[in-house]
Amino acid sequence: MAYTQIKRTQLIKTDIDTLWEFMSSPKNLQAITPKSMLFKITSDNKDEKMYPGMIISYKVAPVLNIPMTWVTEITQVKKHAFFIDNQVIGPYKLWHHQHIFEPTKDGILMKDIITYAPPFGIIGKIANFLFIKRKVESIFDFRFKILEERFNK
Repeated sequence: MAYTQIKRTQLIKTDIDTLWEFMSSPKNLQAITPKSMLFKITSDNKDEKMYPGMIISYKVAPVLNIPMTWVTEITQVKKHAFFIDNQVIGPYKLWHHQHIFEPTKDGILMKDIITYAPPFGIIGKIANFLFIKRKVESIFDFRFKILEERFNK
């Protein structure tokens, strides 16, 4: 199976407690997702603290405003260090997202490693080349901007 991996880093000028509280809370996902995605959490657990095995469901419209269900499972959590989410139901054949937090003297170095594979074999590979990869990158560009505005003023 062919897959794409996108890696991002961002220095957040805050303490680990503040950043962890924000990034590990499902209710904050909407704030860091572009409005064009029409993102909405549909599960009742958005106010809960994240834990391994947590299932979170969303409605999202990544292409042509066509809504679809996306369900992720938080598979691993190490407080103040990392958490990992995997797609259970959604648009990808594979979606694995590592959120890593490394305290430094200047703030928290936040790393994202997104590994995904589009569906539909060769058609998915072509779609990834034509627009999927750019779309995923634009979502993380938006998130970078929002986090800069929120924490690095």
